[in-house]
Amino acid sequence: MDNAQDVLTRISEKYSSMSKSHKLIADFMREHYDQAVFMTAAKVGEALEISESTVVRFATFLGYDGYPELVRALADQVKNRLSATAKMDVKYGHKNQSEVLKAVMESDMEKLQDTIKNLDPDAFDMAVKAILNAKNIYIVGIRSCVPLAEFLHFYLNMIRGNVFLVNTTSVSETFEQMIRVDDKDVVIGISFPRYSMRTLKVMEFANDRNATVITLTDTIHSPMCLYSSINLLAKSEMVSIVDSLVAPLSVINALVVALCLKRPQAVKKNLESLEDVWNNYQVYLNDEINFIDEEPMLQNPLKKEKNE
Repeated sequence: MDNAQDVLTRISEKYSSMSKSHKLIADFMREHYDQAVFMTAAKVGEALEISESTVVRFATFLGYDGYPELVRALADQVKNRLSATAKMDVKYGHKNQSEVLKAVMESDMEKLQDTIKNLDPDAFDMAVKAILNAKNIYIVGIRSCVPLAEFLHFYLNMIRGNVFLVNTTSVSETFEQMIRVDDKDVVIGISFPRYSMRTLKVMEFANDRNATVITLTDTIHSPMCLYSSINLLAKSEMVSIVDSLVAPLSVINALVVALCLKRPQAVKKNLESLEDVWNNYQVYLNDEINFIDEEPMLQNPLKKEKNE
């Protein structure tokens, strides 16, 4: 038994003969296997309010030598992205194009509804206050979370200064950029399945430095919650090779709006300064085409230069 599909298959085959506690573990493994790979037997037991020994016996019941072997098999599933294409084919393979469009959008709406229901408003308020009061803010997002990190960085820069998007091309560079992190700073780690070990290490480092650590992730069982003091939870999984970022992006939008409402004058001043910069330095080359009655101003200056 060397891959996680064997785990899920064996769980299905043995499910009807499982005890009530084992069925709880089985349901958790099937629903949250990408989180379980980061969890000890004790953590799984704590999450399900059962004993650690029951979790260990569950692994034995499935035919494994122990819980670590079960976790290694689950880890193969997390590493094997091709499994997502198989699940996608099962769910969407029989649908036509318009049905796929509708199904994906309905799935995104469900994730938004789930996020509205489960996001802790107190945690949201704490995040807003922490971001406003921090000396420096560091934002970390890797792989599919890079667009979320960049989006948040762009708008936080309009609200306040000292906001840093951490370059994550290598582990050493990441820590070099954060060498001065202390207890007056906020570190925001964004990660969804498949979770990033680099993001987790950054959050661990920030926690060791007594910084306020905020995570944007999908569930309280996410490994990102190990080192965060403020957890913003947004549903993200989708039966596809593409991560659904609709709900996480909506949470970021809400953060930005809440922060703007707290500092309207600062935002207005920053936007006016930007407007001055755009007027002064983009007179002859507009990066945004926003003309209705006029032709874009790009062509005339460029033609003149060519003729000269």
